[in-house]
Amino acid sequence: MSHFGFSDHDHSSCIVQTVQEVEARCAAERLQLTPVRRRVLEILLQKHQALGAYDILDVLRQEGLGSQPPVAYRALDFLVTHGFAHKIEKLNAFVACTHPGEDHAPAFLICRDCHAVAEAHGARVVLGKNVQTSGFAVETMVIECEGLCPNCQDAA
Repeated sequence: MSHFGFSDHDHSSCIVQTVQEVEARCAAERLQLTPVRRRVLEILLQKHQALGAYDILDVLRQEGLGSQPPVAYRALDFLVTHGFAHKIEKLNAFVACTHPGEDHAPAFLICRDCHAVAEAHGARVVLGKNVQTSGFAVETMVIECEGLCPNCQDAA
């Protein structure tokens, strides 16, 4: 499993690449990526931290893109519904998907000190084999792990 959010990388490039992937998928599936939806995605990509709807709304308000909560919630609903963002249940917040367009059920690694969030792949495969034998049909899955990221461990 890769935990992209905790490793050094070209952050500007990761934002551009993810937005391009989302744009391509929206074009292919005839989904409407409005300016507000695109901006909410960019806001989520700017930090590898989960952001609440009101945090996002504050940025949108400052940029003149909307001041009412439904603006942020509608954009977040679109992004989550189409797999471009994920909701972090523990934090009641959202993160951009680091693998948009892929069918996956990530596990989220949440740093309890700096609140960075990394998306790890492979959770569905590991859990799926165990659940399969029970006869239970998994429809949605959210796995959230809390601990210390490498930077906060080094600082301690």
